[in-house]
Amino acid sequence: MEIKRPLIMICNDDGVNARGIAHLTRIAASLGDVVVVAPDSPQSGKSSALTVNAPLMLNTHPDIDGARVYSVNGTPVDCVKIGLHAVLDRKPDLLLSGVNHGSNAAINNIYSGTMGAAMEGCVLGIPSIGFSLLSHSPEADFNPLTPFITDIIKKVLANGLPEGVCLNINFPKQCTPKGLKVVRGAKGHWTEEYRDYTTPHGTPFYWLTGKFHNEEPDNPETDEYWLRQQYATIVPIRPDQTATDMITEINNLFL
Repeated sequence: MEIKRPLIMICNDDGVNARGIAHLTRIAASLGDVVVVAPDSPQSGKSSALTVNAPLMLNTHPDIDGARVYSVNGTPVDCVKIGLHAVLDRKPDLLLSGVNHGSNAAINNIYSGTMGAAMEGCVLGIPSIGFSLLSHSPEADFNPLTPFITDIIKKVLANGLPEGVCLNINFPKQCTPKGLKVVRGAKGHWTEEYRDYTTPHGTPFYWLTGKFHNEEPDNPETDEYWLRQQYATIVPIRPDQTATDMITEINNLFL
C-alpha cells in the first residue's frame, strides 16, 4: 500500500527570492512534498491584507530541491488562497511561513505578513507555523536554525496543533539558540514611528522607522526576554481575536 508523503505548503512576506524561504524549503523538502507559493516582491507589514481590486497572476520558478515554486503578484494571504485554489490538488498537511528576515516577536506579529499567511492557514484548518530570525540582513545565516526547524516540523506533522491555534516562532540572530521556550508575546509598542522629510519642491513626506519599547523587559514569561538570552521562542497565536472574557462586561455596559 502506497504511503503518501506529507504535503507542505510554504509562503513568506519577503518574496520568492529571499534567502529565508529557500532555507526553509530545503529543510521541508526532506520531510514531505513541498509547494512554495510566495509573493513576487517584498510584502512586509501586510498582515492579513487581501488584493481585492486587481488581477492576481501566478508564475513558475525553478524548483528548490524538488519543491515546486510559484510566485503571485499579491500579499502573503493572496498566496495562500491562490495556492489552495490554483496549485494544490488537496489541502496541505502543514503550512509554513518564513523564514522571515526580522523579528515578529511581541506585538510585531499583528503587522506581519509572515504571520498573516500562517493565520490564514490556521483559519482554514491547516496546522500552520510562522518562522522568523531576528536579522534583517538579506545574507543572514539560517544554518544554526536547521535542527530546530526540522524538529518542530516533524513534531507538528506527527501530532498536529490544537484547533484554532498557530505558532509564531522567533530565533535570536548570530548564534545557535540555547533551546526553545514556549511563552507569550511581550507587551510593548513602537515609538518615534516616522521621520519627517521634505522634497526638493517643499512637499512634506514621511518614512516609517521607529523603535520598539518593551514594557516588561525583565519578565521571563515573554518572548522578548528569552530572545535576549539567545533562546528561540514559541508563542501560540489565535486568529480569533474575540475577547470572550469581556462579553459579560460589555453586555452590562450596553444592555
